[in-house]
Amino acid sequence: MILPIIGYGDPVLRKIGEEITPEHPNLKEVIANMYDTMYNAYGVGLAAEQVGLSIRLFVVDTTPFGEDEDLPKEEQEQLKGFKQTFINAKMLKEEGEEWGFNEGCLSIPEVREDVYRHEKITIEYFDADFNKKTEVYDGLIARVIQHEYDHIEGILFTDRISSLKKRLIQKKLQNIMEGKTRPEYKMKFVAKKGR
Repeated sequence: MILPIIGYGDPVLRKIGEEITPEHPNLKEVIANMYDTMYNAYGVGLAAEQVGLSIRLFVVDTTPFGEDEDLPKEEQEQLKGFKQTFINAKMLKEEGEEWGFNEGCLSIPEVREDVYRHEKITIEYFDADFNKKTEVYDGLIARVIQHEYDHIEGILFTDRISSLKKRLIQKKLQNIMEGKTRPEYKMKFVAKKGR
């Protein structure tokens, strides 16, 4: 089932997600709905907070990046085959040089900015079947995971840009909060305050 994506300004996007157990209500359904929602919006990652759930859960599928012919063949293949569910993730290590990449977010439509992140990560998590894993990722896969991990920590990519750039996108962010943005997927916006 396709769920509405929560828009910028909603307090749920600022909450730190709570850990869950295998008994979490309708967990398999929640995960399936998150993938449906992400694919419907042409995303490569989606965190539970973006569908209104304050839990430590996010899904990633980097297949669309695998179509980028500017990338080396080997990296294209890696990206095409990477799909994973992350439950109760803990970032153990971020290392290597920070590199910039133009990021966007389904909760912040029509806003894209260069964000600098470490090139390599070590992360511990449970998969959809609650198997515990510790993995090392780098490149675009690491970046997508870092972006989604930020969501379960209540952090948005706009928090990682300069104050000047934040001022330049302020009107766009205000428009999202007021529901004046119309992406091609279902969204839920913060009700306009006042008046």
